[in-house]
Amino acid sequence: MVRHVIALDVGGTGMKAALVGDDGELLHRARRATGRERGPDAVVGAILDFAAELHAYGVRHYGEAAAAAGLAVPGIVDEEQGIAAYAANLGWRDVPLRALLARRLGIPVALGHDVRTGGLAEGRIGAGRGADRFLFVPLGTGIAGAIGIDGRVEAGAHGFAGEIGHVVVRPGGIPCPCGQHGCLERYASASAVSEAWAAACGDPDADAADCAKAVASGDPNAVRVWREAVDALADGLVTALTLLDPRTLIIGGGLAEAGEVLFQPLREAVRRRVTFQKLPAIVPAALGDTAGCLGAGLLAQDLLTTTSTTPEVSA
Repeated sequence: MVRHVIALDVGGTGMKAALVGDDGELLHRARRATGRERGPDAVVGAILDFAAELHAYGVRHYGEAAAAAGLAVPGIVDEEQGIAAYAANLGWRDVPLRALLARRLGIPVALGHDVRTGGLAEGRIGAGRGADRFLFVPLGTGIAGAIGIDGRVEAGAHGFAGEIGHVVVRPGGIPCPCGQHGCLERYASASAVSEAWAAACGDPDADAADCAKAVASGDPNAVRVWREAVDALADGLVTALTLLDPRTLIIGGGLAEAGEVLFQPLREAVRRRVTFQKLPAIVPAALGDTAGCLGAGLLAQDLLTTTSTTPEVSA
């Protein structure tokens, strides 16, 4: 008999899941499509069915049912109430996912925001291990952040803490879907760099990874595009570290895969901008695309150390 929890990370098109042992070992991994093309109700059904499969697998292979489950989802998440309030990619609004999953499985369930959940994993067992204060910033299609404080991640009063991608770094600049102009993610996300490089090189299929390769080879157009993105990112990060004073700044997501092509100029750009602020360690994320799943497992394990789980099961 092996005590374990269910960890489930829901993305825009796919789901990653694992059964996680008490020691953090990934006992079993699986993936499924969300089925979003069939509508939001089908996505919820796919999550519940996938979790039930994992639950049954644990009973068959480890001699007992999972003790708890953790679920990470994108969009706006009310973690306290266990509600997926809004997710544009998945088309849902105000879905009581925690209660639905707890009712289906009969075990305690924790619901978390995908970036904050990934940040929790990076902070506890990844690149931020040992740091009492950290900021996790994945640079993907957009830019979000997770504020780590003493082993937990701050959600904020309304669940919006860490939205660094919507810090305005270029006033009056490029319009953002959020309604503002000049937001950080319109300049320094992987999608923004892809768009800028495709325009600069004349290849509509070129992306941020291609830009990074061109930077490494010394292409002047690529160097210009990359520098503009790095400068915008440094402006946003200095605003964040001025407010939060993190000990470690963890950069992840697709753009971080460029390695030192990103980190060398970024560290220098941040260093040039700080005055009285203490410069944090700026490091790459360590867990890659497993961070959300590992973080969901940590959320589930945290439930087992509290005494307030009964309402989750009976909700």
